[in-house]
Amino acid sequence: MPELKDTAEKAERAYLVGIDEGHASDAENESLLKELASLAKTLGIETVGTMQVRVREKNPALFIGTGKADEIAAAAKADEADSIIFDHIMSPVQQRNWEKLSGLKAYDRAELIIKIFASRALTREASLQVELAQLEYSLPRLAHSYDDLSRQRGGRYGTKGSGEQKIELDRREIEKRIHEIGEELKDVRKSRETQRKRRERLAVPRAAVVGYTNAGKSSLLNALTQASVLVEDKLFATLDPTTRRIGLRKGGSLLLTDTVGFVRNLPHGLVEAFKATLEEAAGADLLVQVLDVSDPEAEVHLKTTDEVLTEIGAGGLPRILVLNKVDLVDEPFKSALRERYPDGILVSVKTGEGIQDLLAAIEKGLGSLAGEMHLRIPDSDYGLVALLHREAQILSEAREECDNTATILTCRVPDRIASKFEKYKTAD
Repeated sequence: MPELKDTAEKAERAYLVGIDEGHASDAENESLLKELASLAKTLGIETVGTMQVRVREKNPALFIGTGKADEIAAAAKADEADSIIFDHIMSPVQQRNWEKLSGLKAYDRAELIIKIFASRALTREASLQVELAQLEYSLPRLAHSYDDLSRQRGGRYGTKGSGEQKIELDRREIEKRIHEIGEELKDVRKSRETQRKRRERLAVPRAAVVGYTNAGKSSLLNALTQASVLVEDKLFATLDPTTRRIGLRKGGSLLLTDTVGFVRNLPHGLVEAFKATLEEAAGADLLVQVLDVSDPEAEVHLKTTDEVLTEIGAGGLPRILVLNKVDLVDEPFKSALRERYPDGILVSVKTGEGIQDLLAAIEKGLGSLAGEMHLRIPDSDYGLVALLHREAQILSEAREECDNTATILTCRVPDRIASKFEKYKTAD
């Protein structure tokens, strides 16, 4: 009987290295290394060992001393790792030197995140953004990819070898593709902008669910909208903005958008690559900011989210703070949360606790925005009612009870047409 062979692809085994440059506390450095392990797990990579390295003097070739570098390489091989992943941005030269030293694949946090983005992109826009980030990251690393070819002989004196020729050909192809993606993204963004303007003409208010990655944003969107949004206990489970409509108790509706999660030390190039998903937050009327209060690093996550929101121009938007996963903490901790975040809404998507309170807070937050009007429009001006149906958000509508000669409405009216209705305003 022939021997059966296991053809299943084995998971990559990685040795993780944290770099302490003296800018952060020991606790934060440990937290970042733990987060790197979570990022690796998201890609199905098994962590076989970790090491935290204190850098006192940078070495341009390896960014740490050769003695410590030899120690890391030996430890990774002893743990039978396939790769070494650094929680630090590596230059192309440093990456090449590490692979020569260790005989293993070596890459950094930025490349790991790019790989996650590539595995998670769903829409055309996100796929293009991921490809753009991959190409821009790989362009300066072509020499690393063709190091063996560049040493081949065969070219005449004064000409380039086959490796150098291959690098130049690929560089031109990559630069061409980067330009093509830029043009494609312009078209995709024009289409998305058209969709956004259509929503704005309907005057339906918009809220964006924002927060640190894995804080429970998609689960919350499911709870609020009963939408079938991907929910996984993995980092960056959502890369594409998912928008759903929810009904409000006082009438009308709200467009609620899930967004990509934020993370510490996200390379700036990746923030740019995913600017379109973050623009959904910047263009919202209201932010629903989700915080996983069961995470020991919740405060750091909140700070990171605030910083990124400020960076994309959404720092000044009104927001509701959702203190999520309260089913994982005890009552004394809940009391401390209420004291620390008096405006926060305690929520558990798992048990349903606080969902109705959150809906009420969202409705109240929208009501505080400019434009809500109570109107009495006589039948002689009924054309204005039709205008409201086209351009405003109708919260309630009824016929006048006494003589049935007017329509009574409560609605949110865009500023551009609000002046037309001033003389029809009534008391609440």
